[in-house]
Amino acid sequence: MKIYFCGSIQGGRQDAELYATIIDELKSKYGEVLTEFVGSPTVEQDEIELGSKEVHQLCLTKLKSADVLIAEVTQPSLGVGYEIGRAVGMDKKILCLFRPNSGRKLSSMIAGLHDSHNVTVKNYDGQDFKDILKVFFTKS
Repeated sequence: MKIYFCGSIQGGRQDAELYATIIDELKSKYGEVLTEFVGSPTVEQDEIELGSKEVHQLCLTKLKSADVLIAEVTQPSLGVGYEIGRAVGMDKKILCLFRPNSGRKLSSMIAGLHDSHNVTVKNYDGQDFKDILKVFFTKS
């Protein structure tokens, strides 16, 4: 299975280690992660070197070839919202993961997608994202 993982890059890298952990879990149990770079500590510099148009085109190409999109949506990000919207338009199966104990509030535009347009939105805390992934991929 081809997995498109997205998490905040320009919006803040506070969760970069968590992204890497989720990506490792996805790779080890569920398929090929097309966007491993999201968990890389150098992704911001890599994007600068590549350029905005190239990043946009590369990501859209990867998204088109993906079977599913997994989004960590705790850290607000315009890019992640855009990717989710595009994936909805492509009729991809989507899982959004949110940590309510972060002190942040999930956008209604994301929360409101739950159980529609092939979108599942789940709250999690700590390592229980693994159980959520297991259920999601069992249904895929």
